[in-house]
Amino acid sequence: MRMNNRRAGFTFVEIMLVVVIIGILASLVLPKLGGRSEQARQAAARADISAGIATALDMYELDNGQYPDTLEGLLTKPSDALNWNGPYLKKKPVDPWNREYVYKPTSDKKDYELMSYGKDGVAGGGDDISNKDAAESKE
Repeated sequence: MRMNNRRAGFTFVEIMLVVVIIGILASLVLPKLGGRSEQARQAAARADISAGIATALDMYELDNGQYPDTLEGLLTKPSDALNWNGPYLKKKPVDPWNREYVYKPTSDKKDYELMSYGKDGVAGGGDDISNKDAAESKE
């Protein structure tokens, strides 16, 4: 009876070949996915601005006849809110870049601008996202 001393398994060269192939595939795929994460953040900010926070602001306005002075008014009752039925949001909203949204009510509190300064965090940096942009594109 003859025993086979060879073990079944992969050689070092075979394992290295698989690692190299995986590396080549990753180098082809990852750059394409990198741009998608920024697009996803922009889409999330647009959704917050045009739907999530806007709905809370509109509910506040329906209850009180005007928009709040700050977004904090959606979380805790302001002194000038007579018919406050909040909180209208569970937590203070931050954009996908972990910065607070910029909220500016008009002087008569009948309208507002809600925006994120985008990835660069600077006003007018070219990547700002605003509810006024969405309104202008519908016209």
